[in-house]
Amino acid sequence: MALTVAKRLGLAVVLATLAGCADGGPGGDPGAIPLASGQSCGSIRQELDRLDRKGTQGKVEAATAGKRLSPDAQADVDRYNSLLNQYLGARCHV
Repeated sequence: MALTVAKRLGLAVVLATLAGCADGGPGGDPGAIPLASGQSCGSIRQELDRLDRKGTQGKVEAATAGKRLSPDAQADVDRYNSLLNQYLGARCHV
């Protein structure tokens, strides 16, 4: 589990760095994106952890490699990616 968390944190750093490059650096940073009503960093983190325990990280990697997934597996991947985008966008990782 610690390795999975480390992977996610590493991904967060890479995405944050790329986002900074894409918008011209820290001066163009729009700031944290607010979470939807009823969501918190903790609730998103819990759902990401639940999906990790379900093996979604491997499915994400398979989908990234272009492999076909079952509709249920693809739904998990889509949900995971959506949650990760919300988590990073709201700067929950900082």
